[in-house]
Amino acid sequence: MNSESKTTRLIRQTFKDFLVSKGLRITNQRLAILDAAYDCSDHFTAEDLLERSREIDSSVSRATVYRALPILIESKLIRQVDVGLEHKFYMANRNANTFQAQVICSDCEKIFEIDAPFMDWYGKTVADKLALHVESQRLQVTAHCDELKVAGVCKRKC
Repeated sequence: MNSESKTTRLIRQTFKDFLVSKGLRITNQRLAILDAAYDCSDHFTAEDLLERSREIDSSVSRATVYRALPILIESKLIRQVDVGLEHKFYMANRNANTFQAQVICSDCEKIFEIDAPFMDWYGKTVADKLALHVESQRLQVTAHCDELKVAGVCKRKC
């Protein structure tokens, strides 16, 4: 058995265990939504997730996706990425060990994630000075695409 299928099995089992711990049913639709989220290597919206989930299980409804997203976030298997637009983005939580900063290209609307381990230290240091506990933090940088400015085309555009 290859490592990919072992990883997939582990993620699915983690999700199943989480559902059971919350008294929620393990359904084929929820598992299809989880699989669709992990099949995507980039950020996705709820509507993207719906489309991908339906490719796995055509019975997945929009309502099921919107109800599953908070469950997946609470399980820490996916995370929500708010970039200040009218809709939220999500991403599979493959590497939760390092703080991730988002760099958003305002030209091609692509979201890049980079490791920013200093943010853990910074957040804790600032919170400690105020006798607070860090609940959440984020670092986002909005930038323009140099390639678009020079060549008139950005090959990263979605």
